[in-house]
Amino acid sequence: MKKTKRIITLGITVVSLVCLVVFPPWDMVKAWILPLPDTIQEQLDQALRHKLDGIIVYIDQPGKPNEYHAAGWKDRENEMPADPQALFKIASISKLYIAAAAAKLITSQSLSLDEKLSNLLPELDDRIENADEITLRMLLQHRSGIPDFIDDPEYPWDKSLTDLNEILGLVVDDPSEFEPDNRYDYSNTNYLLIGNILDRTLGYGHQDYIKNEILDPLGLTHTYGLLSEVDSNDVVSGYDTHFEQDVKMLDFISPGGSMIATAEDVGIFLRALNDGSLFSTDEQTVYSLIYKYEHTGLLPGYQSIAKYHKDIDTIVIQFVNSSGGNFWTISEIVYNRIIKILRKGNTQ
Repeated sequence: MKKTKRIITLGITVVSLVCLVVFPPWDMVKAWILPLPDTIQEQLDQALRHKLDGIIVYIDQPGKPNEYHAAGWKDRENEMPADPQALFKIASISKLYIAAAAAKLITSQSLSLDEKLSNLLPELDDRIENADEITLRMLLQHRSGIPDFIDDPEYPWDKSLTDLNEILGLVVDDPSEFEPDNRYDYSNTNYLLIGNILDRTLGYGHQDYIKNEILDPLGLTHTYGLLSEVDSNDVVSGYDTHFEQDVKMLDFISPGGSMIATAEDVGIFLRALNDGSLFSTDEQTVYSLIYKYEHTGLLPGYQSIAKYHKDIDTIVIQFVNSSGGNFWTISEIVYNRIIKILRKGNTQ
């Protein structure tokens, strides 16, 4: 019986691979093989042929004016065109801001990288496996072994969860995925816990600290901690293949996935993160130990990419308000083609 199951499984796998090779998703193939346009705007207009609802791109190249590009819809139902200055749910790009805040607090000795979760949040000592072994460093680096709450089958993607304890309740008392520090495994729960740790350490909300210590010094007036802080009319609508309607009002409040910003504000932050102007020398050293210098983000209806390209000293931020199906792969293909256009321009 087991042998038969293995044969059936192998057969399904082979058939799936053959189908992928012989009948690849045409939208992805077309996005990849089309001739490379001469300009970024032409690439964005071309991207709409792959059924993306809207796309925003911000480019920062030293010695050149910053570029703002958009194509498609900000609001499809009301036929409002894409606006490069519109607010967007940046999802997990939020983790960069939390890691930066943590680096500042660690440098000031308000926190220690080696402090245990059981000491930082003692109420979870008996509810998170290995809490007495998991350190703040492991949480920051996604090496804790704590399960990701979004993987729980009961996570309600179709409604807003406005209670962090309810979100955390999806994973407490669950077994660890692996022994602490044994490997890297991305988990949104890590940053939910870090948000709680920052709040406990500060005695007030970590988003206020981020505003005071990061956003205000950089002049970032279009970055917010939560969807509830902004006028929803200023936010790009989001479309996902699993939902019939705009999903803009789905509110994701978990630290590390909750922030709202314009592409320009994300770009300014990312430049400061990468060129060192965000940190003191000691803060920069700590940050380099705990997290990366780029990120992507994904929520229903919202895809984002924020990267610094050292070879051309260029920041490129891309927002796409379509998700599900093949849209993530198409979004990455479009982003990579934009980078090719920029590299080509830098060599001419």
